Amino acid sequence: MAVRAVRGAVQIGGNDRDEILAGTTELVTEVMSRNELSTYDVISVLFTATPDLTAEFPALAARKLGFQEVPLLCASEIDVPGAMPRVVRLMMHIETGKPRSALQHVYLRGAAALRLDIAQ
Repeated sequence: MAVRAVRGAVQIGGNDRDEILAGTTELVTEVMSRNELSTYDVISVLFTATPDLTAEFPALAARKLGFQEVPLLCASEIDVPGAMPRVVRLMMHIETGKPRSALQHVYLRGAAALRLDIAQ
């Protein structure tokens, strides 16, 4: 088994606790589904949120999905002028037999514009 990293992002509608949890839930669920993962495959997840999202920790959504034994960390994305607002990003470290080329990185809603080269 190799250690790989999967990236993803979702743009959130507003700085609202329920919206942050719903968007992050959608993102984590899609990453897990598209890469055929279970929580046992996940080593850790790093979440970042743009500075305009402060109503809730994105990691709470993963906890609610069953990530109790997975180390999770939230951080603030750097505040670059002109950057896309209201974005939650993740980097999920996994154990998998798949090559890097088989991994599916997930960019949802407006965040698809961040990586047009790999967004599905």
